[in-house]
Amino acid sequence: MMKKLSTLFCFLLVIGFAKAQEVKNNQVLDEVAILQSIEAVIDDTAKVNKILRPYGNLNEINPMLSFRISQKRLMQARKTKDLKTEAYTLSGIGRSYRMMGNTIKSLEFALQSVQVASQTGDSAIILSCIHNLAHNYKDQEQYDKAISMYKQVEQGGFHQKIFNMQCLALLNLGEVYLKKGVLDSALMYSQNAYDIINRIQFNYYRGSVFSNLGSIHSSLGNNELAVSYFKMALAEANKLNSPRNFNNFYYELAQHYYRNQQPDSAILYAKKAIRSVQNTDLSNQSLLPAKLLSAIYRKTNADSALKYQDMYIAANDSMYSAKNIQQTQLMSTENELKQQESAIEKIKAIQQRKQNIQYALLGLGIITFIILFLALSRRHITNTKLIQFLGVIALLVVFEFLNLLLHPFLERITHHSPVLMLLALVCIAALLVPLHHKLEKWATHKLVEKNKQIRLASAKKTIRLLSEEELENKQSN
Repeated sequence: MMKKLSTLFCFLLVIGFAKAQEVKNNQVLDEVAILQSIEAVIDDTAKVNKILRPYGNLNEINPMLSFRISQKRLMQARKTKDLKTEAYTLSGIGRSYRMMGNTIKSLEFALQSVQVASQTGDSAIILSCIHNLAHNYKDQEQYDKAISMYKQVEQGGFHQKIFNMQCLALLNLGEVYLKKGVLDSALMYSQNAYDIINRIQFNYYRGSVFSNLGSIHSSLGNNELAVSYFKMALAEANKLNSPRNFNNFYYELAQHYYRNQQPDSAILYAKKAIRSVQNTDLSNQSLLPAKLLSAIYRKTNADSALKYQDMYIAANDSMYSAKNIQQTQLMSTENELKQQESAIEKIKAIQQRKQNIQYALLGLGIITFIILFLALSRRHITNTKLIQFLGVIALLVVFEFLNLLLHPFLERITHHSPVLMLLALVCIAALLVPLHHKLEKWATHKLVEKNKQIRLASAKKTIRLLSEEELENKQSN
């Protein structure tokens, strides 16, 4: 009898192993099929998005596959100089690295995506990339930076009517304020996010809002309401089958029970949180549940405490080692310096533009003045001294304008050396002064002579008319 049972058990074990291997092979085949489909239409963004649509947020299910897809799209985008797709895929690569626990690479690609997105002028892509960058600061507990960026995205989403981005920003603001312990702000932002989710049917993040609200009410001591929210969050996770969501929601529920001195329930859900991401590309997400289990077992079971402490240390070292933190801080500082330099360059460009406009208006004004002066002096201005005075003024304005234009050029080539500047200005004056006198003499002489001819012609005409009038009077007498 025992022999038959053993044979049956071995048979079932072999079948089970074969089934598991079949599932695993099918998953690999699915990944290969997806990559082949993407490769076939990689130059058509709409078709790529259509292929990926059934997989939802692929980064939270299979970040490595998402990473490989984004790499292919990035190469194509750079080849075709498609900045929008480039920004979007850089952000996607950053998210993949973040899901897999590589904080340095995640921040690096998030910063690149924001820089490229700013060149597109597309509000949706810019807000999406800033939102993704804010996640990195939230993970590093740089909450003030994260809050500033999330608020920028929330306001931008509201004004541009990009309500899904506004909703995500509100959701994350609720989470950050919860981590900071500012519960009234956390509750306000989470409820606002929930209102938008219901209005636009943005159902993917409904579970995250429920989890936020559960944690907030747990911290406020509303235990029954908190558990209700956690159960609704887990129900939403079941619909999506997202390992990351299961991990987050189970961990928050475990924290709730630990906070309320129910260690058995806390252990149960913390272990479920670890199992939901075990042996996946999201295994780094076991960091916080392992830390919680180590703290619980430290009081009752030294072996289990040591086991989960080792798990926590391994995950923590890969994500938050001192070297990683230093590098991410350095990258953040460099990014701030670049933003400051960019702001300074923009101010300089605005000032240069204003200066160019002023130069153009001055040039136009001088040309208009000369044309009017020449036109009026031929017909209407009859005073010789006035013509000479206006001629001198016109020539002085022209030459001073030239001097104004040449001055920045001289500063550049002389490197602001006073001696060289003086020599250059003396040389220019040596050329301009004689030319000024010659042009002044020629212009005023021509205009005065022309004016004299006009006056003489006018006088002759007047005399002729008077003579004709006298002759007519004599004849009539």
